[in-house]
Amino acid sequence: MASFRTLDDLGDVSGKVALVRVDLNLPMQDGHVTDVTRVKASAPTILELAGKGAKVLLLAHFGRPKGERHSTMSLSLVQGAVEDVLGHEVMFIPEVAGEVAAQAIGILRPGDIGMLENTRFWKGEEKNDPDFAKSIAANADFYVNDAFSAAHRAHATTEGLAHLLPAYAGRAMQAELEALDKALGAPEKPVAAVVGGAKVSTKLAVLEHLVGQVDHLIIGGGMANTFLAARGIDVGKSLCEHELAEVAEKIMDAADRSGCTVHLPYDVVVAKEFAPNPPSMRTCNVHEVGADEMILDVGPQAVEALADVLKTCRTLVWNGPMGAFETEPFDAATVALARTAAALTKEGSLVSVAGGGDTVSALNHAGVAKDFTYISTAGGAFLEWMEGRELPGVAALMR
Repeated sequence: MASFRTLDDLGDVSGKVALVRVDLNLPMQDGHVTDVTRVKASAPTILELAGKGAKVLLLAHFGRPKGERHSTMSLSLVQGAVEDVLGHEVMFIPEVAGEVAAQAIGILRPGDIGMLENTRFWKGEEKNDPDFAKSIAANADFYVNDAFSAAHRAHATTEGLAHLLPAYAGRAMQAELEALDKALGAPEKPVAAVVGGAKVSTKLAVLEHLVGQVDHLIIGGGMANTFLAARGIDVGKSLCEHELAEVAEKIMDAADRSGCTVHLPYDVVVAKEFAPNPPSMRTCNVHEVGADEMILDVGPQAVEALADVLKTCRTLVWNGPMGAFETEPFDAATVALARTAAALTKEGSLVSVAGGGDTVSALNHAGVAKDFTYISTAGGAFLEWMEGRELPGVAALMR
């Protein structure tokens, strides 16, 4: 990975104005923030800069206002939650640039924290308008990006500002980039990837990229059914994209050419209805799935074999569940394999990096999220990284 500047490269910042791009797109219910995970992620960066005497200005988007002001999407709605996490008063500033922002910055003392209004209230944000970026940069001395989750967007506050001010990665961004580099940038081999989820179509680019990067590709979830069907196996009523059989074949051919072993389940858990503990549930060989049955999880024999594969690997990248984990007992394969990966990580034989919404939920469900080397909550940015795409917000930080 190319090098990037971090907070360690900052000199004396006392009295200087720091623009810090964070992720404050927080979930809300009945006017209250329901999850402050994203605030906690950036808290170390914010508090470190404030502790060194900088005037810290938080930049973030909230919802999809499409370039217009909406009171229901003002960042003032999350101000209280941010203050609670930081344990620090935060001044809300109803603009992002211009005289109002300049006056507010003049009021702030070294070590104070301000929060600028939702950047997406201005059309220039998503258009990455250079003039809009310049108007924001005019009030600041340096820029810090601590929002990897928005790094796949080439917007004014995620990419444009990095070209106008001295730019640095915040602590959360730094941790993410270092973890991702260990996973696929310069990994210790052998490398395994677990890719699950419902549909191949949503992760085509991921699969196509990974077969040239990893030694073992473990495919689970509904997408495994598409690969099984491509090999001529009758998957009954299972979720399956039969129209992608040719694409699945091409991915497996590419894997063969690059020396990547593709692992598909050979025993599966099936049922005639999708419900908790259905009476029709049984475990069978993939060649024995009935026409009126659907595959809902990977079977125990395959999971045991996959655990043995992980024991031979030094690096693991994980995205997506192995089965319909939200409904018991179809969480068994995901939980078992996740616990194996966690145990190997704890003993120091495996570097494990996971990401994506369903993945985080599944690992939390298995009770092992804290035992993985790194868990990314970035969603779209994590997937685009798995696809091998350049992330504009990251590229702009490179020296």
